[in-house]
Formats: sequence, C-alpha cells, structure tokens
Amino acid sequence: MDEVLGEAWLADAVDLLVRLVEAAGAIVIFVGAVVAFCWFVVAAVRERNSAAFVPVRLGLGRFLALGLEFQLASDILRTAIAPTLREIGELAAIAAIRTALNYFLSREIREERAELAAERKTADLPPADEPGVAR
Repeated sequence: MDEVLGEAWLADAVDLLVRLVEAAGAIVIFVGAVVAFCWFVVAAVRERNSAAFVPVRLGLGRFLALGLEFQLASDILRTAIAPTLREIGELAAIAAIRTALNYFLSREIREERAELAAERKTADLPPADEPGVAR
C-alpha cells in the first residue's frame, strides 16, 4: 500500500512540475512575442527599411528557442515515470521536431548576427572616394 501511495505521490509531483515547466515555456514565448511586437512597432514607425526588422527577428528567435527548450524539458519530465513504449516513441518524435526547430532557429540567429556584424563593419569604413584612403 505504501508503495502505491509513493508512486501516486511521485506521479502527482512530476505532473505538477510538468505543468510548471510548460507554463514557463509558454510565458517565455508569450513575453517574447509581446516584446518583439513592441520592437516591431517602434522599428516600423522610426525606420521603414527591412534591415530595421532584423534585430526584432533575432530577439524573437532567442525567445522562441528558449521557450522550445522549456517545452522539451516538460516532455522529458512527462515520460520520467514508468514510460510506455508509445510514450517513448512520442517523446522521440517531439524531441526530434523541437530539436530541429531549435537548430534552425539558432542557425538563422547566427547568420543574421553575422550579417549585421558585416554591415556594421562595412558602415564604419570611410567612403571609397575619400582622398588618402587605402583599401
């Protein structure tokens, strides 16, 4: 009887943890979307070129990547107690999809950062027609 109560308590505790971690992931994604929307509105009003939106996308991408990590953590927790073969298969599929999403988000963030750095570096150079400038 004590063993059954212990397992029930553990299952309830893990279920609570899963819900908390899922909520944390959802909150991170929601906050990121709100922040990105505010940045988007400011960028749209101040500057009307597409380059102004790159930092907005990078910021949103970071929030999405972090939120996906929380969601994956909750999926792992969900299968922590006596998982069935079906639950393990579902976790593997979900983990693969979320990991792929996270990989592509991270890659896009890296590429966008590199482009921004290159643009900033180019913008810091004096114009080519300036006398005495060697290139």
